Amino acid sequence: MLNRASTANAQNTDLLYDLNEAFDRAARDNDVRVIILAANGKHFSSGHDVLEQNHHDNQDRREPVTPFQQHRRPGAEGRMSREEELYTGFCERWRNIPKITIAAVQGKCVSGGLLLCWPCDLIVASDDAQFQEVTVAMGVAGVEWFAHPWEMNPRKAKEMLLTGEPITAADALQLGMVNRVVPREQLQDSTLELARKISRQPTFAAKMVKQAVNGAQDAQGRPAAMQIAFALHHLAHSHWMEIYGLPVDPSGIHGSVKKNYDAGNEPFRAQPKKK
Repeated sequence: MLNRASTANAQNTDLLYDLNEAFDRAARDNDVRVIILAANGKHFSSGHDVLEQNHHDNQDRREPVTPFQQHRRPGAEGRMSREEELYTGFCERWRNIPKITIAAVQGKCVSGGLLLCWPCDLIVASDDAQFQEVTVAMGVAGVEWFAHPWEMNPRKAKEMLLTGEPITAADALQLGMVNRVVPREQLQDSTLELARKISRQPTFAAKMVKQAVNGAQDAQGRPAAMQIAFALHHLAHSHWMEIYGLPVDPSGIHGSVKKNYDAGNEPFRAQPKKK
C-alpha cells in the first residue's frame, strides 16, 4: 500500500526501497498467492518526488539490490547508475516476480506512477483514474522504464507522450492498458475479488502463464528497445545539465507541466535558470 497521500504518493528514495522490500517479502511468503499494489489517498501516484533533496545522500542509507552500485560517482555515471537501480532495475524485478501482481489505480497516475502499475500483471482502475505522461514538457523523452509501446499501440503512445494529455480509465480499457474499470467505491472489493479468483489457480501454473506471456513480449525485442529509450533518457539529462545545470528543462517544470498537472499537490517547483 503506497502511503504518502499528502504528496499524492510521490515516490522518494525510501518509498521505492520500501516497496521493493514489500514485493520481496510477498514473493518469499508461501502463503501469498497474489500480490496487490494499491494506494491510500485521492491519487495513485504523482510520480517521482522531484522535491526530494540530496537524493544521492539518501541513497547511502540503502543497500543496492541490483548490480548497479556506482550512485556516488560524479556526473552522468552516478545519475545513470542510480536510475538503473531505482527505476529500470526495480521495474524489471517487479515485472518478473514469480507471482501474479495486480495494481489497483485510482485518481491520477502520472509519469513515474506508470512505473508502479505497468510492471504489474493486471490493472484494475477506478472510473476516475487517469494515466498521464508529462516528461516531454520537461525535455525528456518519457520515463525511465519505457513501456509505452507495449502498453498501447505505437501511435497512441506517441500521442500520450507528445501531448501530455491524460488517458481516461475508459480509454485505457479500450487500449488494453487496464483489465477492468469499476466505480471508485468498488475498487478495493473488485480487486480483491479478482485476486481471490486467481488465487484458486495452481501457483506453478500461474507462474508459467506469467513467464510465457512475458517471454512473448521479450521475444519481440522489448528489453533491447527499453535499453535504447533509457540511454536517450540520460542523453536528455546530460543535455539539460550542460545548459541549465539541471537534469530537466526548467521551463517545463513551471510551465506546461504544472498546467497539465493536478494531482492534489504541487510537486513541481519552479527552478531559476542559470545565467
